Amino acid sequence: LYFQVTDPMRASYGASNYVVAITQLAQTTLRSVIGKLELDKTFEERDMINAKVVEAIDEAALNWGVKVLRYEIKDLTPPAEILRSMQAQITAEREKRAVIATSEGKRQEEINLAEGQKQAAIAKSEGDKQAAINTAQGQAAAITEVANATAVALARIGTAIRQPGGEQAVQLKVAERAVEAYSQLASQAQTTLVVPSNMTEVSALISSAMKMVQTQQRSEG
Repeated sequence: LYFQVTDPMRASYGASNYVVAITQLAQTTLRSVIGKLELDKTFEERDMINAKVVEAIDEAALNWGVKVLRYEIKDLTPPAEILRSMQAQITAEREKRAVIATSEGKRQEEINLAEGQKQAAIAKSEGDKQAAINTAQGQAAAITEVANATAVALARIGTAIRQPGGEQAVQLKVAERAVEAYSQLASQAQTTLVVPSNMTEVSALISSAMKMVQTQQRSEG
């Protein structure tokens, strides 16, 4: 506690012992200020405590002819029981922060895992969707190609028929197919083949072959 005598008369007659009076007032004020603070704040707010003590005792010290210049707390030594309480409080606070940090870490891990699974599911769904689209497009393209090839073949056949001798060529081709059909059906035991009496006529052979093919198709259907 730093102070200065500004009025010797008051210092001599204002109090029996101004030094003791100022010291006791400083101690009382210090207890009052510290009592209003949380325990852990008393170690952090020394400047504020010093200022409060100076402000409180300076006005009273004027009646004693004394000016308070400065007040400094050199050391704070709380009782052992309070120290144990403070240490327990600090330990509990640290454990609380550790539990919170662990919980937050686990929560974030679960969020990241769920987000990863979500993105993987979306990617798989998109892949399956694209694969289905590609398959459908491939099948459509194949059907289109077959249809185009069939159309081209029919167009060529039509053109060939219109050419001189074209009809005879088509009949010959059909006759060849009919003979092949007769040969295949004849090798099957369950098939009864009726051969026309006049095999020299191509039209009769074709007609007989067509009837035979239709009969075979009905039996298979």
